Amino acid sequence: MIELDFEKAGGLIPAIAQDHRTGEVLMLAFINRESWGLTLSTGIVHYWSRSRNKLWKKGESSGNVQMVKEIRVDCDNDCVLLKIEQIGGAACHTGFRSCFYRVVKNGSLEEDGVKVFDPETVYGERK
Repeated sequence: MIELDFEKAGGLIPAIAQDHRTGEVLMLAFINRESWGLTLSTGIVHYWSRSRNKLWKKGESSGNVQMVKEIRVDCDNDCVLLKIEQIGGAACHTGFRSCFYRVVKNGSLEEDGVKVFDPETVYGERK
């Protein structure tokens, strides 16, 4: 397995998910050794959920799976760029295509993205 430097940040490294066709940045999450190994072996992106403190197969609840098309590793081996195919159209748990659906304008945040699904319908009430 390709060894990344998980020690610098306490066992986690950032993983940027980018649409392999358009170049759109869809999300930033974190991976640990286990999720890295599963991503490499299955071709489906797995992350480490810091909020839930557990392994997370992207799309396991929503069906919005991320299929790996290419992986790039930075020069320090402590960040990865995942070029993916976003199955289901939405990467964000809020229902938007990208987690970066808000723009800073005049000192406030304005929504500027495509909402693909209603999260309450998909996940039920979230805490």
